[in-house]
Amino acid sequence: MSIFHSIRKSKLPRAGIFGILLLALLAGQSCTFSLLDIPGFSPPEGSGTPSPNISTPTATPLPSAKVTFTVHLPSPVPEGEILTISILDEVTGLGINDVLYPMEKVDSQTYKVSLLLPIHSLIKYRYALKGNIKIKEMTTADEIVRYRMYYVNGEASLEDVVSGWEGDSAFGWQTGKIEGVIRSAVDGAPLPDILVEAGGVQAFTDSSGRFSLEGIPPGIHTLVAYALDGAYQIFQQGAQVQSGLVTPVEISLAPAPKMTTITFLVTVPKNTVTGAPVRIAGNLLQFGNTYSDLQGGLSLIADRMPTMTLIGERQYKYSIQLPAGTELRYKYTLGDGFWNAEHDADGGYRVRRLIVPETDTIIQDTVETWQAGSSAPILFEVSVPDDTPAGDVVYIQFHPYIWTEPIPMWAMGNNRWTYKLYGPFNMLGHFGYRYCRNAQCGSADDVATTGKNSSGRPISTSLTPQDIQDTVTAWKWLDSTEPATIVAVAVQSHEPDFVAGVELLPNASPNWVAFTSQAMQNVQGLGANWVVLTPTWTFSRISPLVFAERPGDDPFWEDSAKMISQARALNLNVALFPQPNFPEDMTTWWQNAPRDGIWWDAWFEQYRQFVIHHADMATKDNAQALILGGDWISPALPGGTVNGQPSGLPSDAAARWEIILNDARTHFGGKIWWALPYTPGGLENLPTIIGETDGVYLLWDAPLSESIYPAKEDLMAEAARLLDEEVAPFHDSLGKPVILAMAVPSVSGAATDCLPAKEDTCLDWRMLSPPNDDFSAIERNLQSQSDIYEAMLNALNERAWVGGIVSRGYYPPVMLQDKSASVRGKPAADLLWYWFPRLLGIQR
Repeated sequence: MSIFHSIRKSKLPRAGIFGILLLALLAGQSCTFSLLDIPGFSPPEGSGTPSPNISTPTATPLPSAKVTFTVHLPSPVPEGEILTISILDEVTGLGINDVLYPMEKVDSQTYKVSLLLPIHSLIKYRYALKGNIKIKEMTTADEIVRYRMYYVNGEASLEDVVSGWEGDSAFGWQTGKIEGVIRSAVDGAPLPDILVEAGGVQAFTDSSGRFSLEGIPPGIHTLVAYALDGAYQIFQQGAQVQSGLVTPVEISLAPAPKMTTITFLVTVPKNTVTGAPVRIAGNLLQFGNTYSDLQGGLSLIADRMPTMTLIGERQYKYSIQLPAGTELRYKYTLGDGFWNAEHDADGGYRVRRLIVPETDTIIQDTVETWQAGSSAPILFEVSVPDDTPAGDVVYIQFHPYIWTEPIPMWAMGNNRWTYKLYGPFNMLGHFGYRYCRNAQCGSADDVATTGKNSSGRPISTSLTPQDIQDTVTAWKWLDSTEPATIVAVAVQSHEPDFVAGVELLPNASPNWVAFTSQAMQNVQGLGANWVVLTPTWTFSRISPLVFAERPGDDPFWEDSAKMISQARALNLNVALFPQPNFPEDMTTWWQNAPRDGIWWDAWFEQYRQFVIHHADMATKDNAQALILGGDWISPALPGGTVNGQPSGLPSDAAARWEIILNDARTHFGGKIWWALPYTPGGLENLPTIIGETDGVYLLWDAPLSESIYPAKEDLMAEAARLLDEEVAPFHDSLGKPVILAMAVPSVSGAATDCLPAKEDTCLDWRMLSPPNDDFSAIERNLQSQSDIYEAMLNALNERAWVGGIVSRGYYPPVMLQDKSASVRGKPAADLLWYWFPRLLGIQR
């Protein structure tokens, strides 16, 4: 039974943190930043003037309510430091434009403060110690509290508990957890991707509406459920947490009363570059919010923001349907929420506030200035090489303290790009910048500023305007190569259900969304009939186990649905192959896992939800296949080992796998394939569950030679031998399709299946994929990749029983002729372009 306690006197109807250098630099400056352009904010009662200053209320301020925050600490505040509540600005950046309010001491470990806050506002906040630097509160998982949430709907009091502080992982609390389900109040349907927060811990619901908040200290915590796009009304209530126990919660979210059309009309300053794209940055998903910590402490990405239409001199327009009653905090920008965003006349950050009305409305705004500080704007103009792929967008990335998110430049034609930076320069004297392709800075760089550790091209601000003229002489991992020479072969067309596919790399980033459509077109251009998508969940905590969607590292349901739709529009069949993100090396993670009975219970239950979530996604978004298993899962299969020792599986593991497969079939009616890693001699005594699926997706990176530079004929002979002597008997005994899923890095020695790594181990092929650092000791060899593909294609050409071939590791956002397994832009892609349509009988 749920244990709830209403908040007193309330009526209730969701990377990149800045580094030490940023904290040190802003520690003194942050007190001069304005918070938000929100009427109704005022200093806390009895605490003196807050730091920093608050913007002046309008003549008719919106109604406010007094909210009293009481917080309990794990230990007394250290001498010389002040306990503060930090009201955060997610639109500008959580690490940038916060306001610190000093709190009053009640006793050595209890503090409080009362604030007047605007009604119908969702406040995002956290606690911090302020001394020489700002020290933020931490969760019991040793992570910085991203933010707590509180919805203001009248005068109220609430209590919080701080688990610990940055730099102190010795948490003294015995914890409990909150588990629950969120459904629609209209039809009871489960709601995915709802942000849930309590005690500074955040989680997102899966396809079943389930969520779990681990490691919460005992006490009454404010539980908030929030729809990322505002489509549902905010839920808020107190939840009692007890040490070592689970607080169950069932929540019904009421939809917004209606959708209304909001038209934004804005007039921009006279010094705005004519025709420059103006975007709207906001706190909702549809205004660029990723609800994650991105580079440089930012949360918003320019490519995910709506772009306005120029309708006249200095006037822009944009219309969108928004849920009535939703609070929108927004600003206009020529960049993102931080760079080139609007400011007030005094140089303060400008963030506007709108409660979406129930009638269609036109909002008329004026941007006072894009600038902050006395320094003049800087115009960046760059010429890029003629071999820059058509359709690529050049981005500029700035390095004030660490790298922030890349921003698209403005195309001028003839391989020339420009970008005018207005600021903010009130906090910058010197900074770095660099150019890259398709927002993949650190991977698709200008050769002059490559890699994560580059500080870029240096520049200093000036009181006079600057016009910087740059030339990119070449792009990293992009060579002027001629198309591959294809040896004509009599290709035998295979069965109608033959799979000729491409599997996308699972390292999805929020900035991929602008480039996946082009990637799908490229896959179709290879002649493929299948694309395999690899949505992820993250293991963010090992004990107690937490395996769930983590924004920034894992795609939202909406992003995956969009990719499926793009593929289906091109008549591509879609398979979902869900993958895990590990916080460390996979083998090390399994070694460190407790693997006792309680832990395995949690693992199987969370993996089951992982499967159901993606089975539901495959059904709802019209995918044709679901791929389970993978090379990471072997310790959890019957007979599983870790470092050669039994993994400690429960005795009923086989039965648990049966349940998981049955659940997958209940939620998805398409094909279910099992991803089985292939090693020579390893296709015997396999788990029985494999035989109950519809086919095997054979993860093939088998050794075809002991030589680093093998002859093509030797590769073909060994490929044929392995298929005949090992895979064919397996196929015959299985009686189901076997699809070869190939991961072939573009390096010398790829045919050995053991690239040298540290401590005489073999390097996982995924470590060569962007955005990972380059392994300079390994030689790039594009022809080696092509030769291995050619050997396998020739081998399967003569073996009609092979059910398909898939190229793994395809990098969607940009073409890179790097060392990775991605074939995009490499000779191997030309080879697939020749073979795929012929294997499918489309060409002869």
